[in-house]
Amino acid sequence: MAVRPLQHIVSTRNRILISYLTPFSSSLSRPSPPVTSLRHFASRTPLSFPQRPKQPPQPPHPSHRFRPHRPKPPPPPPQPPPNRLRPSLSQSENLAQKIGKSIRRPGAPSKARVYADVNVVRPKEYWDYESLTVQWGEQDDYEVVKKVGRGKYSEVFEGVHCPNNEKCVIKILKPVKKKKIKREIKILQNLCGGPNIVKLLDIVRDQQSKTPSLIFEFVNNTDFKVLYPTLSDFDIRYYIYELLKASFSIWSEAGKAVPVLAESLKALDYCHSQGIMHRDVKPHNVMIDHEQRKLRLIDWGLAEFYHPGKEYNVRVASSPDAEIFGKLFHGCLKEASRYFKGPELLVDLQDYDYSLDLWSLGCMFAGMIFRKEPFFYGHDNHDQLVKIAKVLGTDELNTYLSKYRLELDPHLSILVGRHGRKPWTKFINADNQPIAVPEAIDFLDKLLRYDHQERPTAKEAMAHPYFYPVRNAESSRIRV
Repeated sequence: MAVRPLQHIVSTRNRILISYLTPFSSSLSRPSPPVTSLRHFASRTPLSFPQRPKQPPQPPHPSHRFRPHRPKPPPPPPQPPPNRLRPSLSQSENLAQKIGKSIRRPGAPSKARVYADVNVVRPKEYWDYESLTVQWGEQDDYEVVKKVGRGKYSEVFEGVHCPNNEKCVIKILKPVKKKKIKREIKILQNLCGGPNIVKLLDIVRDQQSKTPSLIFEFVNNTDFKVLYPTLSDFDIRYYIYELLKASFSIWSEAGKAVPVLAESLKALDYCHSQGIMHRDVKPHNVMIDHEQRKLRLIDWGLAEFYHPGKEYNVRVASSPDAEIFGKLFHGCLKEASRYFKGPELLVDLQDYDYSLDLWSLGCMFAGMIFRKEPFFYGHDNHDQLVKIAKVLGTDELNTYLSKYRLELDPHLSILVGRHGRKPWTKFINADNQPIAVPEAIDFLDKLLRYDHQERPTAKEAMAHPYFYPVRNAESSRIRV
């Protein structure tokens, strides 16, 4: 396969809009020279949209005063009154257009149950990413092999680090605010070396276009849509456990690495213990090398530092730029993150915390054990809440809203309607019965709670009986 230097990839990416309208840029879809640089991709001019030329005003038609009168068509027949409890599709669309934000009355603040003060006691330099000074690496050390994906804020390539010929992943960032780029870099630097956290190897920037690229360790990932249906009951337990836990090494006094099980040190618990919420946990961001049984949590572009009492954006992963790119690429916005959004985001509770990641993990887990991906399939944010309410019921939703003194927009209340809670056993069938075992259902039930304060922490989730087989197997390996 032809190898393209990173400079070649970035220098042509923004040259014309049509390069974004095809799965690959025009430079990638044609036979490429044996070697092109990363600089080629990075040094392109910033993305701009072509302006339609203005048409000169047309003079009125000379005979416009003498056109014959055309009678207006008769009005449409009156429509039957809508059913308020079960709105039709057209009524739902009309309601969605009228829905405003929920109202939050004072007097019911929310605070994380664990790690609430991590960023309070640490120095400002730890979490103040806006003051970060980035140390840029050498862009010409990297060459591009092939494109492997595209997100809302970046394009991702498989690459090679030329000095040692090792594979890597190159994430070329699209034009976004510098503050967002600095936040992702600062969080990755703070989490460096954490269990099952993707390793940031280098940060480079094109000198001409100033386009930054992040260089990560390579993971031979299998697409989750291919991998998940093949996973056994033990495989699912193992990978969910790995997403929560990891063993690591510490240095003994003699200077030798000693493997220890770090009291349930986990990928999610580790980042939470460092005062960081991931905010975009989903199958697309969990890389699994099944042959090596290696897992990495990736894409920290939406992650944020947790500060108690701070109000965060509930429209995370739903920026106007994302909608523009989504419509250009696919004709409509296909937002995978929506299916894993917690209820707190959907009802506009802004002082959310780490527990948001546990809801997303629960949605991911439900898709795995029920063989139903995604499990909650909403067409927009409002419909996402409807899909959740049809499973968890509206009684507990109303209890949640009352506890945190939230009032939904009346149009959203009509859209949600009233629903009873559906038992998890309704989702078990002959195909998923071997993996949807009772302890899996109990674990899922604890994760998918409206009230974020009732969800287990990552550390508490590790102690659930569902993971006994994995812990026993690991204990046996350590003894051997």
